[in-house]
Amino acid sequence: MAITKTDFINYTRCPRYVALLNIKKDKLKSEITYEEYKKEETKEKIKEILSSMFDDASYTVDNTIKENKQTEALMPYYKEVEVQSARLVDKYFGGSSIFSLETKEQKCYKYDNGKILYLCYVDVYNENKNKENIIEVKATTINKYEHLESGYPKKDKYSIFKFDENTNCYYLKDELPNYDISKEMPIENYNEQKNKLFDRYSSVGGYVFDLAVQRYFLEGEYKNNNKSSKDIKYYLAVLNNKYVFDGTYDSGKPVYNIDKYGNELINFIDLTSITKDYLSIIDDIRKNLEHDIDILNASPVNLGRYCQRNKIRECPFFKTICASFIPEENSSLNYLNNASGFKIKDGTRIKGLDLINAGYINMLDIPDSFITNKKHMIQRYCLSSNKEYIDKEKIIAGLKELKYPIYHLDFETLPCPVPRFKGEHPYIQSVFEFSLHVEKKPGVCDKDKDNYVFLAKSFDKDEREELIKNLLKYVKPDGTLFAQNVAFEKGRIKELAEMFPKYKDDLMSIYNCGFDLLWLVNTNSKLYESLGFDKERSALPNFYDKSLSGSYSIKKTLPVFSDLSYKNLEVHNGTDAIVAYANYNNMTKKELEKTYENLKVYCKQDTWAMVVILDALRNISK
Repeated sequence: MAITKTDFINYTRCPRYVALLNIKKDKLKSEITYEEYKKEETKEKIKEILSSMFDDASYTVDNTIKENKQTEALMPYYKEVEVQSARLVDKYFGGSSIFSLETKEQKCYKYDNGKILYLCYVDVYNENKNKENIIEVKATTINKYEHLESGYPKKDKYSIFKFDENTNCYYLKDELPNYDISKEMPIENYNEQKNKLFDRYSSVGGYVFDLAVQRYFLEGEYKNNNKSSKDIKYYLAVLNNKYVFDGTYDSGKPVYNIDKYGNELINFIDLTSITKDYLSIIDDIRKNLEHDIDILNASPVNLGRYCQRNKIRECPFFKTICASFIPEENSSLNYLNNASGFKIKDGTRIKGLDLINAGYINMLDIPDSFITNKKHMIQRYCLSSNKEYIDKEKIIAGLKELKYPIYHLDFETLPCPVPRFKGEHPYIQSVFEFSLHVEKKPGVCDKDKDNYVFLAKSFDKDEREELIKNLLKYVKPDGTLFAQNVAFEKGRIKELAEMFPKYKDDLMSIYNCGFDLLWLVNTNSKLYESLGFDKERSALPNFYDKSLSGSYSIKKTLPVFSDLSYKNLEVHNGTDAIVAYANYNNMTKKELEKTYENLKVYCKQDTWAMVVILDALRNISK
């Protein structure tokens, strides 16, 4: 049997994964063709890109990744990250490198323990006089590693990594000679942050685990073959989120030179010592995997973090098999703001999937004694009584804060791994479309006549300035900039203002007029306290219906207030919009025309939905 690195990472989620896969496929594949491997790797890389795209909690994503040709449109950007990583390996490491976008042409390691052949391909293999360098390329950013930080109370915080501009590499500070960590933070705090690198299901630890598995296979092959090697170093190559593209192109393609601030597009992270410490852990994981393969026990196990619920890398068996008994609506997982869980009799807390494991499956299964939060009391009341909760007084007070005309605004954006246009940085939310509905007076807004849409016609041409001109043509600082999660729209306006300084004053004038639909439906404590409501009441939602099931997303709130639906649209959500736009260049003229209209219809629906919900709130508060 042959198992790739990707297989290994997936198979070792939990004891029943391999058995369930065996049931699904009848038997585990004994041979892995290059084409099969490439197909699986492509899927994983798409998921990796999307995971990084949607790291920002202010942006929501449909977690269903469509396995069709449109998702392939994302692959060129991952490949560009690989190309740029290889370029900078040559620049900073010297020596000679083995690199190819074709997996079968990459350096391959095969560890045969007599039972299973474990194999992996190296993104970039580099060798120079002194050492071998193994570089794993990841379409994530250095930001999450830099933010592993701590400090002393009421003093500055410091990262556990230090950057060396001469090597373009980040190093753990405890590995640097004569570095006094205690001047920056308590040693125990440093170790606490460092230990996050060993959490294989975290946003930082997952990539470290991937590299460590690669090291395990490599050293296994070297040991089997009694091969002595030079000193081997292990690195992640990740995107530098501080990099700003200067707009240089060659034959229409961006040229990623060092930027004016001295930043490279790619940074390296030396994880040699961490991956070494991981090897004994991986050896135990490997033994457990081989045991699981031998017994193929598909019996249920407790749900946990390894399920990666609601993540792009969610286990494929989670919803279909392991958690199929959990209702989609109003389960114990749907209580509002419940990250801290519920207190039980002995004072400890139980939360997340542990609630499910303990038998608390439905919202009403949670014992009354656990419900001490008034938000949870409201949810419980609405579900048990089948009634809505409405704080009319707060809604009326919020509505009075709206200044007309109301500009209902929604942006569609592409958070591309590599910047495409001047002034952009990796994963900037690059705006390619907006929809606007102008409501002149309360309830006075025509779905078609008062709607304005701008959509980029080309994927490669920079149309941001034209978008700005159209936005400023219709949006003025005389009213209210209105959006669902207005912080996202304001963030994009601020970025455009910084990249196009001649429009800065006009853009920032509308930036300052922002108001969030969620402040009316849910709440905004600061706003309502300023309007005279006490602290406790200000923190409570203005509206709740059991059908919300703990979510105030527009896809949840809209059906409560209207029969307006996204079901019949060709583009259903933000993910669809991204892949449709990213696939412009792969379409025929006819396909492009159809996609263009579908994108306009979708974005228009988003702003019209806000108009409909706002009008409904006026009516229910009368």
